[in-house]
Amino acid sequence: MLLLVVAFIVFFVLLLYMVSPLISPKPLKLPGAHVVVTGGSSGIGKCIAIECYKQGAFITLIARDENKLLQTKKEIEKYSVNDKQAQEKLGPVDMLVNCAGTSVTGKFEEIEVNSFERLMAVNYLGSVYPSRAVIATMKERRMGRIVFVSSQAGQLGLFGYTAYSPTKFALRGLAEALQMEVKPYNIYVTVAYPPDTDTPGFAEESKTKPLETKLISETSSVCQAEQVARVIVKDAIQGNFNSSVGSDGYMLSILTSGMSPVTSITEGLQQVVCMGIFRIVGLFYLGSFDSIVRRCMMQREKSESADKTE
Repeated sequence: MLLLVVAFIVFFVLLLYMVSPLISPKPLKLPGAHVVVTGGSSGIGKCIAIECYKQGAFITLIARDENKLLQTKKEIEKYSVNDKQAQEKLGPVDMLVNCAGTSVTGKFEEIEVNSFERLMAVNYLGSVYPSRAVIATMKERRMGRIVFVSSQAGQLGLFGYTAYSPTKFALRGLAEALQMEVKPYNIYVTVAYPPDTDTPGFAEESKTKPLETKLISETSSVCQAEQVARVIVKDAIQGNFNSSVGSDGYMLSILTSGMSPVTSITEGLQQVVCMGIFRIVGLFYLGSFDSIVRRCMMQREKSESADKTE
């Protein structure tokens, strides 16, 4: 049995070695590149814009809040224009970062139906439309990067995120299908799965989180937006399909790799070797989350029963 496992691993490594020229993109050079960031007026998007600017890129920001946009513009010392003007003023887009997004938390039956539609429009279609705007030019130039900022809630469905998680899962499907289409044109797609991150959006979301969601979120630490931005920019430059932050993010990336593209022999081998053990660890996490939900339900029912007897 051991020999079979060893033989399989050797065969897998040889197979990846044979196809490695096809899956190893050349790094994108940011100095002088034109980077467009949607949702770039705050949070992770803002930090990605700043990180790219620090590395010498020309930045175009797209956001809904004009005041925040102007404030961010001053911070990165670059003017912002809309998507139709972007390519005319700064040249073709070398990298598009789709970071626009919003969240609604709550129990499934308590979330207003229009919230499901609104989140899909912002989080999913808000990434489709900008990507459509740049893809033709990228194909003509035979180069480009497109980044979709999903979430760890786009890898794992959690209590309270029935409206939010599906929109982030949808980005994964879009990214995989699009990558297969554009790879022959030397265009590489990155889908990022940031964890809970200290941003204005996260602070606002926390105000309405159900107790179960708060307790589950507390099982992992909150990351800083600057740290997340550095990781996403690094992975996008390298052309990596998956971008994750921290040990939990790495584990989830392996567990949910499925039929995702790989960009190195090492990445593929790590997925094969680590999948089993990470699944065991993941089951413990799921068990603890279920325990939290069950405990909260029992406490709520006990409290309701006490109120009725008074």
